[in-house]
Amino acid sequence: MMEKMRKKSFRLWCGALVLLLFGIGGCTIQKQPSTESGITAGQTGTPTKFVVTEQPKATTMPDETGEPVATVTPELPEMDEAEKELLQLLEGMTLEEKVGQMFLVRCPEDASTAVSGYKVGGFVLFAREFEGATKETVRDKIASYQTESKVPMLISVDEEGGSVVRVSKYREFRESAFLSPRELYATGGMERVVADTKEKAELLLSLGINVNLAPVCDISRSRDAFMYDRSFGGTAEETAKYVKTVVETAKEAGLGSVLKHFPGYGDNADTHEGIVHDTRSYELYKESDFTPFLAGKEAGAVMVSHNIVQCMDADLPASLSPEVHRILREELSFDGVILTDDLYMDAIQDFIGKEAAAVAAVLAGNDMLCCTDFEVQIPAVIAAVKDGRIPVERIDASVLRILKWKAELGLLE
Repeated sequence: MMEKMRKKSFRLWCGALVLLLFGIGGCTIQKQPSTESGITAGQTGTPTKFVVTEQPKATTMPDETGEPVATVTPELPEMDEAEKELLQLLEGMTLEEKVGQMFLVRCPEDASTAVSGYKVGGFVLFAREFEGATKETVRDKIASYQTESKVPMLISVDEEGGSVVRVSKYREFRESAFLSPRELYATGGMERVVADTKEKAELLLSLGINVNLAPVCDISRSRDAFMYDRSFGGTAEETAKYVKTVVETAKEAGLGSVLKHFPGYGDNADTHEGIVHDTRSYELYKESDFTPFLAGKEAGAVMVSHNIVQCMDADLPASLSPEVHRILREELSFDGVILTDDLYMDAIQDFIGKEAAAVAAVLAGNDMLCCTDFEVQIPAVIAAVKDGRIPVERIDASVLRILKWKAELGLLE
């Protein structure tokens, strides 16, 4: 039933639901000086704290003259049975279950507690989950996670090819590691990209992995850039063709894809090691970096980087910026799941405390938080909902998108 969802009507219904839930208002994040320990700002070292200010929900909107005009309540499209099932699933969840769905966490050693205790929406598997393991042991472990979880989980991995491979670096799973996008195309063109994506999907799905955190949409031209070896290596249009090919091929095979790293990494340094400021113009983003993301919009999710992109938001990392998320939703019309890059990276750890980072990420517009410190960040988000800093409607809108993605991957059948 889930495979027959009418996607167009669902998008209209979901968008109308969010409008009704939020009204015209919303929430903003402001920075104010603070002496609180553990919450620090950028390279200047200026202490910072984040204060959530809820804007009043307007019942009217000003026209170009500044005079208020009446708003029109959107008419909800009729829901089909699949859509009703998703809404019923959402309505049957506790707050703790909803917030847990919004966390895609690094698979901990005590995975059972993360599943049953924190109700996490998914795991990110790293090389340690495959080192010394066999296909059977990995398959059995993943199956045990799914059995224990009330809502089927997203099981993801970074299997880009080249320098970022978690599974194929071990011969138990493949004779040799998957090639990088650059090497792959150079040795066989787009035909080999298709074959590689099909093989990758077959391997990952056979293990119980349903999402690949790829393809890389970034355009890097400098050989010294952090993302150079991981990027496709062509023009914006060539990279867009590569991204579209990977997303469509993976989707046909039943594997989820995640576009990364919005709004485009460029030739910047590594955010694993600290805060990065991108000084490029917005025109360059529109002419170049956005192109591959637009081409891959059928992917289920987009990952947002931690770069501070000054032409979009000079104060906040992209992953914590409401303006960057507005651009992705409104200007690029992306209606899937938005998730952060790992909040454990130094670019975030050096900028803001763990708990505040999670709250700020949700308020910025992220549907899922990729993280390691879920034991403190999940309770922080729950507390923020209970004390009114995060509207419960903000949580519901994200969880509905997550459930829709899981349904599209066939996990809710």
